[in-house]
Amino acid sequence: MRRIPRARWVLTILLVVLAAFFGSSGFEQSRKTTPIPGGLITGIAKVIDGDSLRVSGHEVRLLGIDAPEGRQTCERNGQIWNCGEESRRELQRQIAGMKVSCKSHERDQHGRLLAVCFVNSKSLNAAMVERGFALAYGDFQREERSAKAAGRGIWSSTFTRPRDWRRQHGIGQ
Repeated sequence: MRRIPRARWVLTILLVVLAAFFGSSGFEQSRKTTPIPGGLITGIAKVIDGDSLRVSGHEVRLLGIDAPEGRQTCERNGQIWNCGEESRRELQRQIAGMKVSCKSHERDQHGRLLAVCFVNSKSLNAAMVERGFALAYGDFQREERSAKAAGRGIWSSTFTRPRDWRRQHGIGQ
């Protein structure tokens, strides 16, 4: 008689563990594929790299720009500098702990939201290109021309385009 209650207890624990495991991975998968209602998310952002943020639990890729990768280096006046890390720092300076609003358009192949993000109605996407810490990727061509002409950010250096650097180092988009 003692074995039956113990078997039920073990079975109950096993079912709870399995439900938690499969339920959480299913929830995470649904977050990667479910659109955001109204396409707008707001909150305090955490910078991931020069063109990616985490806002309200969502990973956001800044639409229309491509920033150097974290370990990517550039050369200025014969000196190597970590332009990828500096790009991340520039995005951090642009945000400065303020609330970020992101208008999402779609998700990329990695499940990240593709969005134009703003701080106080100023586009972070455009600012990163204009400051010279990201390349235009379709949009923001005017900002890129301005940064290039003024020699701002990576435009003061010799650099490999981020997409080419990722390809050379076997890193996905």
